[in-house]
Amino acid sequence: MPPPKPQIVRVIDLETTGSAPPAHGVLEIGWQDVALGADGRWELEGEGGNLMVNPGRPIPPITQAVHHILDEQVADAPYWHDVARRVLDPYPKRLALAAHRADFEQQFCTPQLSGGADWICTWKCALRLWPDSPAFSNQVLRYWRKPHGIEHERGLPAHRAFPDAYVTAFHLRDMLNEASLAQLLDWSRQPGLLPRVRYGPDRGKDWREIDEESLAGFLTDRDPDVRFTAETEYARRRGGGAVGRPSLQGSLL
Repeated sequence: MPPPKPQIVRVIDLETTGSAPPAHGVLEIGWQDVALGADGRWELEGEGGNLMVNPGRPIPPITQAVHHILDEQVADAPYWHDVARRVLDPYPKRLALAAHRADFEQQFCTPQLSGGADWICTWKCALRLWPDSPAFSNQVLRYWRKPHGIEHERGLPAHRAFPDAYVTAFHLRDMLNEASLAQLLDWSRQPGLLPRVRYGPDRGKDWREIDEESLAGFLTDRDPDVRFTAETEYARRRGGGAVGRPSLQGSLL
């Protein structure tokens, strides 16, 4: 009997010249695996890594100010199509890929490059599992949650591909130990369910605290996360749909 296939999810992080391909290109890709152990618990697996990528265009100063990658540092690097597949679709095949705000990574990591992989968005899952966090960026979650076992220096500098993937992997590990892989994938396919109102007179309030008139105004909001959250709360008040912030117990049933 062949040995069972390893149960692994690969966390991905990209640094790019901007947010809108094909006008913008990838500069760096980092990764860190999270695997299911024999004891039924998920933990980080292996050393992870990173690769520099030639984006085929100059790096704008506005993005250099974020990641501090120089044109000369990627001038001799391989192009994206030469490196992406071996990182995104390695052997043995991963159960899924994951990223913090995965919609961004998916713009560059197309199904053709990822082998049609499913994606977990750790930002969307954090909204569901840890709604009391003061904010939901990768780094705020890091310092608010203080994940067990994280090596502070290994997660630095922020806004570089491997350190960010490493930090995200700790969030993913803890999410997988609280909710099922199937649940995280389901949440990731939906818009973000926001625990608090983002802007306006009710900014900072729990969605359950705002009045009907204010809620109705958000039902046609241009932001899909705001609109989805308002629709969910609207349905809850009328006896249908899930509560805006479902309990962890309910999410596991």
